[in-house]
Amino acid sequence: MTPMPTAADDSPGFLLWRVTLRWQRAVTAVLAPLGLTHVQFVLLASTWWLNTQGEHPNQLSIARHADTDVKMTSQVLRKLEEKGLVVREVDPGDTRARRLRLTPQGQELAQRAVTEVERADTEFFRSVPDSTGLIAMLRPLASMS
Repeated sequence: MTPMPTAADDSPGFLLWRVTLRWQRAVTAVLAPLGLTHVQFVLLASTWWLNTQGEHPNQLSIARHADTDVKMTSQVLRKLEEKGLVVREVDPGDTRARRLRLTPQGQELAQRAVTEVERADTEFFRSVPDSTGLIAMLRPLASMS
């Protein structure tokens, strides 16, 4: 059994909580001028990444890619569609499903937003001496089910 931390700053979960909140504030600050919330950005960027790989994902595959709730993903994608950033088309192979692609405006905004978020990430994580090690540490945590 792992001993209980004697101080909050010795708890990995508490530290992760604090880091996550600080990072989210930094990302939110760069997305606000672009008119995107953080979750809108994640779903727009996920759609963009998959589209650039030649895929026309449906809402379920976007939710899986972003690890988001399917119902919430559908609601946010509907909002992105209202903004003219995403087109949701009926999947010819399954009329219940919606395939997604970005509009030209959505592609341009996704690229700008990814650039800004990557810049914010670089600034936020600049004090980490080994970013490759950080990514290697985060990957298994991100893929846990």
